[in-house]
Amino acid sequence: MNLFSPPSLDDLIRLLRAWKFWVLAAIIGAVIGAAVYYVARPPFRARATVVVDFNLEQAWPQETDRQQFYYLERETRKLEELALSDEVMKKISSESGFGIEDLRGGKLELSQPAEGGWHFYATDKDAAAAQQLASAWANAFAERAKVQIRTSDGLNSFIEVTVTQSESLPVWPNVSLSSYLFIGAVGFASLAALFFLFFSKPK
Repeated sequence: MNLFSPPSLDDLIRLLRAWKFWVLAAIIGAVIGAAVYYVARPPFRARATVVVDFNLEQAWPQETDRQQFYYLERETRKLEELALSDEVMKKISSESGFGIEDLRGGKLELSQPAEGGWHFYATDKDAAAAQQLASAWANAFAERAKVQIRTSDGLNSFIEVTVTQSESLPVWPNVSLSSYLFIGAVGFASLAALFFLFFSKPK
């Protein structure tokens, strides 16, 4: 088969007839993927949870839906900025030993900010360190938010912030074993198919 020629029906037939060859390659790839997973473990991810209640009925009892929407959007944006603020990052950095640049560069991730549960994710090669980092972030955020709510320093006084999960946090590998198996199987099966088409001589 010419490398630059379009595939023909005969090429497809040859490839399908060699299904045992690329299935075996897929199995070998999956085994190698599993080996890589256990030898070079991916980082762990932990999750802490803070419940944010905007108390919309008390904050805007007589207002329209549009005004309430803008209220939620504005206060949510303020809380998001607070979660990644210098003050909160400095507190976490002093407790964990990680630099602020590292914390903002991928170690911390805030998910689904809205009314209800806010999830604070932390990633680290050590599972216990990831748990401590997520817990420290959630507590530092809640502590600073309560100060601003109590003093009316930027946040509406009707907002309530409560840490609901900061101990014995759920933690799991950032990349699952199934992803390694899938990538290994698909990668080796593809390589096997290409090898068979370009380098195997047709009978």
